[in-house]
Amino acid sequence: MSPEPALVKPYPHPSSAGRSANMKANRRTDTKPELALRRALHARGYRYRKDLRLDLAGGIRVRPDIVFTARHVAVFVDGCFWHCCPEHGSQPASNTWYWEPKLRRNVERDRTADAALDEAGWTVVRLWEHESLDAAIAKVTDAVSRRTLRAG
Repeated sequence: MSPEPALVKPYPHPSSAGRSANMKANRRTDTKPELALRRALHARGYRYRKDLRLDLAGGIRVRPDIVFTARHVAVFVDGCFWHCCPEHGSQPASNTWYWEPKLRRNVERDRTADAALDEAGWTVVRLWEHESLDAAIAKVTDAVSRRTLRAG
């Protein structure tokens, strides 16, 4: 006999209309920290692609927030909650059966993307949303300046 299929819990319902509106307002791209960083980099003369899908070896697809294609630098601006920041990340108290694996998968996906980009010769810059704009600019510009320009 085949084993019984695991019980699949339904997608959790929001605890309130306010919580539902809050979750719907979360964005995948164009977050406030990302926009601030892009504006500052652009003002300093840096040109980049935003939210560019990179197809890497092994069928891995990655969407960095900011991509310097000629220099092979990928920049991610990670949210403290969604990517489990050691300083500011918090674990939800309700629906832990849903949130714990989801947040763990986010972190695992980050590590897989970092490894695949590194293997493909890219420099990865990971920034937390709480980092100061000056510190973020310094990390990105340092990474870009250390990379030699690649031909087409």
